[in-house]
Amino acid sequence: MPNRLFVFFFCVWNIFLAQPLVAQKAPRQPGGDVFVDKQGVLRWQKGKKEVALFGVNYTTPFAHAYRAHQKLGVSHEQAIMQDVYHLSRLGVDAFRVHVWDVEITDTLGNLQDNEHLKLLDFLVAQLKQRGIKIILTPIAYWNNGYPERDTGTGFSSIFSKTQAYTNPQAILAQEKYLTQFLNHRNPYTKQLNRDEPDIIAYEVCNEPRYRKPEAEVTAFANRMTQAIRATGCRKPVFYNVSENPDVYEAILNAKVDGLTFQWYPQGLVSGHALRGNFLPYVDQYPIPFRTDKRFTSKARMIYEFESADIIQPVMYPFMARSFREAGFQWATQFAYDPMAMAFANTEYQTHYLNLVYTPAKALSLLIASKVFHRVGRGQTFGRYPQDSVFDAFRVSYRQGLSEMNTPEEFYYTTSTTTQPKRVASLQHVAGVGSSPVVRYGGTGAYFLDRLAAGVWRLEIMPDAVPIRDPFEKASLSKAVTQILWNEQPLQLALPELGNTFSLRGLNEGNTTQAQATNGSVTVQPGVYVVAAAGKSTTQFTSQSTFNYIKLGEYAAPAPTKLGPQVLHTPLTQVSAGQPVRIMARLTGATPQDSVFLVAQHYYGRTQTLPMTTTSYATVEATVPADLAYPGLLRYWIVLCKKEQTLTFPGGFEGQPRDWDYYHSEHWETLIVAAATPLPLFQASRDQDVVEARGIASTAWTDYVTTPTGTLALRLVQGAARPNQPQSTKPTGPAAALRAYFGHKLAGRASELTSFKEITVRGSASVPGTTVKVVLATKDAVAYSATIQLGSELQEVRIPLSAFRPDALLLVPRPYPGFLTLNYQPAQQSALPLADMEVLQVLIDTPAPATGSRHLDLESVSLQ
Repeated sequence: MPNRLFVFFFCVWNIFLAQPLVAQKAPRQPGGDVFVDKQGVLRWQKGKKEVALFGVNYTTPFAHAYRAHQKLGVSHEQAIMQDVYHLSRLGVDAFRVHVWDVEITDTLGNLQDNEHLKLLDFLVAQLKQRGIKIILTPIAYWNNGYPERDTGTGFSSIFSKTQAYTNPQAILAQEKYLTQFLNHRNPYTKQLNRDEPDIIAYEVCNEPRYRKPEAEVTAFANRMTQAIRATGCRKPVFYNVSENPDVYEAILNAKVDGLTFQWYPQGLVSGHALRGNFLPYVDQYPIPFRTDKRFTSKARMIYEFESADIIQPVMYPFMARSFREAGFQWATQFAYDPMAMAFANTEYQTHYLNLVYTPAKALSLLIASKVFHRVGRGQTFGRYPQDSVFDAFRVSYRQGLSEMNTPEEFYYTTSTTTQPKRVASLQHVAGVGSSPVVRYGGTGAYFLDRLAAGVWRLEIMPDAVPIRDPFEKASLSKAVTQILWNEQPLQLALPELGNTFSLRGLNEGNTTQAQATNGSVTVQPGVYVVAAAGKSTTQFTSQSTFNYIKLGEYAAPAPTKLGPQVLHTPLTQVSAGQPVRIMARLTGATPQDSVFLVAQHYYGRTQTLPMTTTSYATVEATVPADLAYPGLLRYWIVLCKKEQTLTFPGGFEGQPRDWDYYHSEHWETLIVAAATPLPLFQASRDQDVVEARGIASTAWTDYVTTPTGTLALRLVQGAARPNQPQSTKPTGPAAALRAYFGHKLAGRASELTSFKEITVRGSASVPGTTVKVVLATKDAVAYSATIQLGSELQEVRIPLSAFRPDALLLVPRPYPGFLTLNYQPAQQSALPLADMEVLQVLIDTPAPATGSRHLDLESVSLQ
């Protein structure tokens, strides 16, 4: 960044420091140092209260995030200030990051005073101002390339993880680096890192890779801890124990104060959004050595967690509850997306979290933070689904809803009909969608905070509309979420505001002054003071402070410059003779525009049908039954504006019925007669939307062609390797297919009672290979049946009556590897086909002694 720009933001920062923010009415946590007592409980030195801190990882000073901001021409300091403001709004009070040592050291371990270190210092100062506590992991062991090529030149660029704890030069470099890092003085806070009161602890290194003998591991952990202690640092030192479960005793024997774990409950990098009910995956966090006295004497920290590839806003609150039940006192999600690059989700594509771009998921993080602080350490609420309502919280997969409801606070991630506990005593409301106290027409998040009797602060984020699957291959050239600044209707039902409240803009450039009629007003994104009629608000200015923020603070991206966009997934099949309802996300349409559906029965009749707007950016139309005779339904969505006509998919000029409209893109759905088989999985077309993975380390998957020329999914099961660690030996199924099919049932809903059997088409390399077929419901209740497949491609029919209650296999596999692989509900009834949504197919045969066996799966259908 140019020097003059840095000087500018440095001056802004000094102005910010000169006007300290007032603390919250009820401070989130005490200040000062922490310690670990003899029972392994992390406590504040002052008052001896237990620590409970919840937050995120965030990486703008380093690696891809740093480079992406450069490419986008965005000031790193400005980005950090805006993102930390948003974190404060989400109730975050914990921050952790593995420092990319490769970018701030040389190969000998000398600390480099460069831009990355300065930005980390700046970030620490910003977090400190917001009351957010920090744990740093000085050694990352990563180079800095992902998803690009590596460019780091520090010691981690020449020593691998396995060399890091055995090579004498690597060990010396790490000791030198830790000494210099702990003794580094932050130019913004004027504190040495080892003395900074808001850096409450250190985790030595990020996800090391160890093997036996254990003595070497223990010795290295002790040596790194001693390097920290030799600086005079007396803060607790944490060490990773979950990455190498086969040598966990080496870490339990080390002279460290705390242990760190991670949680990726359904794996990472599926390449598409996962669908289905994953709440059983996060229902508990069982630690295999939880009764070991060496474990119980140490504090517990979750350094990273995420519901990877899941956009549903229901996972975080459950994870927070499970963390507290397992005794964790710190948990930080990995990783919060910087706002400047969240439009493309290139900051680790398997993660996606940002207040503006994923508003519902972000508010689920806010609710999870409340869970973490309200639920006691070790407190339990039973197992799913009984625990989907606990304390002040409710989580519903079927409604896509997480909710917190107390007399003072009411938060929700999507529209809800829940009545607040006590409307008259509410102090804070935040949501997406509508509720009994707020009716809002937009899709962005909003916050209402009570400043005084009859006076509230209202903050509204712009509309965020998904336009692509955010978990596909990422690129800064491809937006996945569109941001739009619209005027939207807002109705407030807070008794003390009345029906004629006033609205006054507070953020820079917001000159809005309005008065509500019958409790309703039109608003655009920004910050406002909302007051009951007759209330004076002159004392509330943009510079007034409240709960670690200034009232006029606001951060939001500019509208996405993409023009109108459509997001739509066609139904696989629909029943003949039934009207076909087609719904899509459409942006860029104004009330003056017209939207049409052009529906065509291939070479048959074509109809142009008006589409109606059911909610913001959502349009729908119904194809009449007389056009829904067996065959292929092709269709397009046409947006007619005054100056142009656009056709989707593609957003091309013109419309399909124009003589010169030559674009071949279209959507299509099969219209089928009754009794037509319904494919739940087809290898020839479902490769990019299913999860097919090895579970054991000796298993893998691939797609192959069969002797008839069709495509099949191959699940391969290999023999255990000699001297293979116990934690990676095959246990249970070696490889599995998981396919979500709930959307496929929707088009055949009227026929579900007529389906009688499941048909599996496939073969196996070894005759008599046992294959288990599992169907799971929306409540994650599983039913299974087994079949035998031989070496010839064959079709096997399984009556639905043959399916019996069974445990659900948790795939993709939870990580770390010691977590349970099965979920067994307490009660199961007869198989309810209308509630089914997930198919699993797995090899249910012991691993071969040598070589491998495989299953080739061509299709699974409902008949």
